[in-house]
Amino acid sequence: MTALPVIATTNSSPILLRETIDGGVAVLTLNRPAARNSLSLELIADLQAALDLIARDDGVRAVVIAANGPAFCAGHDLKELTAHRNDADRGRASFSRIMTACSAMMQAIVLLPKPVVAAVHGIATAAGCQLVASCDLAVASEQASFATPGVDIGLFCSTPMVALSRNVPRKQAMHMLLTGEPVRADEARAIGLVNNVVPHGTERDAAIALAQRIARKSSHTIKIGKEAFYKQAELSLADAYQYAAQVMTENMMAQDAEEGIGAFLEKREPEWKDR
Repeated sequence: MTALPVIATTNSSPILLRETIDGGVAVLTLNRPAARNSLSLELIADLQAALDLIARDDGVRAVVIAANGPAFCAGHDLKELTAHRNDADRGRASFSRIMTACSAMMQAIVLLPKPVVAAVHGIATAAGCQLVASCDLAVASEQASFATPGVDIGLFCSTPMVALSRNVPRKQAMHMLLTGEPVRADEARAIGLVNNVVPHGTERDAAIALAQRIARKSSHTIKIGKEAFYKQAELSLADAYQYAAQVMTENMMAQDAEEGIGAFLEKREPEWKDR
């Protein structure tokens, strides 16, 4: 088990823990349990920095995002969010800075050329639900729950809506956004917000095992596939097929495609070169 470089924080204990385990899986653990792992600007910055490091680290082939404490993530830190209400602009500049940074971090998960799996053990609300929805895959404890309850405090979950509406059908997304009511793990799986529901306490290991299975495949192929998946989803049907045909043509030229197809035909295990 190897620790990733630690980014300095102003706290006595890091608010984001990082480690790389067997199989090239990096585990990022939110570590603000007393604040229910709410996304402070510092934690957002630490996540962004960790993702930037992982993107350049060839030794990391997949990522798991987990959390310590009773909650996975309770969204934005509302105390921090409202700390500048008495400024001349009533906090507008601060609000914009926080929302822009958080949106960039969520997009960094989607744009990361490596799969990201959420391991959710407790509540994931507002931006915490957004974090789960931004991950490529999610494993949830049977005790996990998900909500976008901003409507209850007069602040519609508009940025969480972006990720949520790209994961679940519109009616279910609107129900969560308009009512703020929590969705249990089994329902979250039924609507497509999470992939698997496992016994409480096993979600981290299950997420790591899933990440390790993916990490054993060609990282070059995974990179191509993840990028193409998100890009084609934004295109019209005809444009998506045109784009995907081009991607598959280029993919066929890769050494790993040649090796993988050859290994399949020769009934042997492939030896990936990751190119």
